[in-house]
Amino acid sequence: MSIRTRRVTPRWRSTIGRASSTGRVCARHASRRRSCWSGRSHSGQRTWAIESAGGLGYLLAQQLVDAGETVVDVPATLVSRVRVLATGRSDKTDPNDALSVAIAALRAPALREVQAADHGEILRLLAKRNIDIGKQRTRVVCRLHSVLMELAAGGIATELNASDAVRFLERIEPASPVEQARHDLAAELLADVQRLDAQLKESHRRIRTAVQASGTTGTDIFGIGPVIACYLIGFTGNVRRFTSRDQYAAYNGTAPVERSSGGRVVHRLSQRRNRRLNHALHLAAICQIRHPHSEGRAYFDRKVDDGKTKKEALRALKRQISNAVHRQLVVDAAR
Repeated sequence: MSIRTRRVTPRWRSTIGRASSTGRVCARHASRRRSCWSGRSHSGQRTWAIESAGGLGYLLAQQLVDAGETVVDVPATLVSRVRVLATGRSDKTDPNDALSVAIAALRAPALREVQAADHGEILRLLAKRNIDIGKQRTRVVCRLHSVLMELAAGGIATELNASDAVRFLERIEPASPVEQARHDLAAELLADVQRLDAQLKESHRRIRTAVQASGTTGTDIFGIGPVIACYLIGFTGNVRRFTSRDQYAAYNGTAPVERSSGGRVVHRLSQRRNRRLNHALHLAAICQIRHPHSEGRAYFDRKVDDGKTKKEALRALKRQISNAVHRQLVVDAAR
């Protein structure tokens, strides 16, 4: 006698991961978007999942938060993994993306809940603007260096300042139309450098005012001034989303990443995470090392005496600064 068996799938399991209903949200007019939200038939508690809520989805996420909705930020990398590993079609289309975001938000153990923009958002905008001006100035200065080398042998060998470039051009008398064109181009690039210097000065003034208005205690740490404090607060965001200082260190890249194989435990430097936040901690560590009477320099020397290389000692100091920054940010958030 043979017995036939059949596996019964629970009803809830057969429907999970499937879209119960779909809709389109208008992205052109805020009034239409609000009407789409109010017309939803879903009752009870609901959660909105938005891909890159800090990037392209920032405006929609903030409008939903202002309307009293619960919004979670789904990373784009997580969405891409869900879309690629889907059993159905994995094409990058709007319906597939929307379903992948919903599944990722449903399955992920912990996602960042979007909060209303506060003073930290102002510092983040000022920090990004300051970085953009600095990068643009570096490009113009490199171009100016190249043009000056074509006008005179060696050009300006030291770090280029606007005053040095002015004196350099005053000493050169073009002898041909080509040299005159290069001289005019160098004068235009010099004007761009002077304009960017003025913008950097104004940016630093705005950052000092905003950091002072925030009332942060992060500037009490040696080596952290208004600009670095602006980077740390702006790129950290809501510090309450980090359950411990170790999780904060993993986010800013100061915690080593384990790469073990065959019973051999190996750690290496993390090249991922928030690199801008890691750069701010690096600047603070370098500032402490350069001052011989600072606690950071004493800690650095102890690590070197214990057999660590200078790079390993620097990474250890950055981790200590990360812990101190996390402690101060938690104190500021409690206030």
